[in-house]
Amino acid sequence: MLRAFANAFKIPDLRGKILFTLAIIAVYRFGAYVPTPGVDYGVLRALVDEGVSGPAQLINLFSGGAFTQLSVFALGIMPYITASIIMQLLTVVIPKVDEWKKEGESGQKKINQWTRYLTVALALLQSTGLIVFIESGQLFGVGALPPGQSLIVDDGLALRALMILTMTAGVAFIMWLGELITQRGVGNGMSLIIFSAIVSAMPGQGNQILIEAGEIAFGITLLVGLLLIIAVVFVELGQRRIPVQYAKRQVGRRTYGGTSTYIPLKVNQSGVIPIIFASSLLFIPSLLTGIIPDPGFVSFIETHFNAQDPGFWFIAVYFALTMFFAFFYTAITFNPQDVSDNMKKYGGFIPGIRPGRPTAEYLDYVLTRITTAGSIYLAVLAVLPLIVAAQAGLPFPFGGAVLLIVVGVGLNTLRQIESQLMQRHYEGFLRN
Repeated sequence: MLRAFANAFKIPDLRGKILFTLAIIAVYRFGAYVPTPGVDYGVLRALVDEGVSGPAQLINLFSGGAFTQLSVFALGIMPYITASIIMQLLTVVIPKVDEWKKEGESGQKKINQWTRYLTVALALLQSTGLIVFIESGQLFGVGALPPGQSLIVDDGLALRALMILTMTAGVAFIMWLGELITQRGVGNGMSLIIFSAIVSAMPGQGNQILIEAGEIAFGITLLVGLLLIIAVVFVELGQRRIPVQYAKRQVGRRTYGGTSTYIPLKVNQSGVIPIIFASSLLFIPSLLTGIIPDPGFVSFIETHFNAQDPGFWFIAVYFALTMFFAFFYTAITFNPQDVSDNMKKYGGFIPGIRPGRPTAEYLDYVLTRITTAGSIYLAVLAVLPLIVAAQAGLPFPFGGAVLLIVVGVGLNTLRQIESQLMQRHYEGFLRN
């Protein structure tokens, strides 16, 4: 593997792409510490030192700590993630979007363009909501600010408009950086930005474990993390290959078809989306406690659905929601009937299965079995950090969305670098 990395830097074109990618990531990390105008950072630091809980934890995770800094990149890449998910869901609801999806590259360009528009609109909406809640101090889930203190130095409307514009521009700039990496660098730009944000928080969590629990607990955490990474790599690369045979066709003097291929069905077909959906929904009860001041309701939520101190019901509901969204998202992104129709259109069939409806039913049967195993795998990863935190009282950096994103992005980036090496007759990362 070390030789493969050395070979990657021997190729001028590939070396330039890798260095360009690293430079863009450095720009993004620098922006995470550029302050938003109008924020009193003395008050902010005192507030954040009390701890961060609730929805702020998820947003802070994907922004690489920029959210608790209230920097120009405070919203991170979350508006783009939300916009991308909405556009995928719209393919089921709006026929026109579904037509774009089937048009190939030209249709994908239209979807990407509307995703950008939606990202800016969501960023504008979220930054406005952030300014509305920012003065209360309850945004980080640690209680209200002391009387006479405010996170915003001025009560003027012009300053608030400037803050909203700055944060919205920050989201648009992050989106542009991600597209630059995709076009001129190595790997998927948006994924690498999320990857860098998550990885940047791991040293701090490791240091916290080392200080609070000692060297033995720190070593055990690293060992468990390494074993989990190996297990996740094994599952993420796992797939069920459905063999497909194409019949021969005679067109003039040429013969087409007669080839064999396969349909790869991944164990984890839905990726990290189910965990994001489930965790977002579980934060809603905590938000409702600020809207519904009923003592009985507040007591019930704090007892059973407290993200800071998760109990049995919180973990059980999180587990069930993750499994549900794994099935839900897989059903949206993979339609057995469409796959069956496309195979029949081009003369393809699964050996031993009749084309048409029997093929769709067979694919649905196989996909359901695989998704069952994949959903349990996702749910276990999702609740693992909560269980460790509840038992040991320490943060566990290897679990849930963190582990899936880090491993998934790492594997995809290595594959792209390896394909570049193989094209130039160099040895890749993996030997046969």
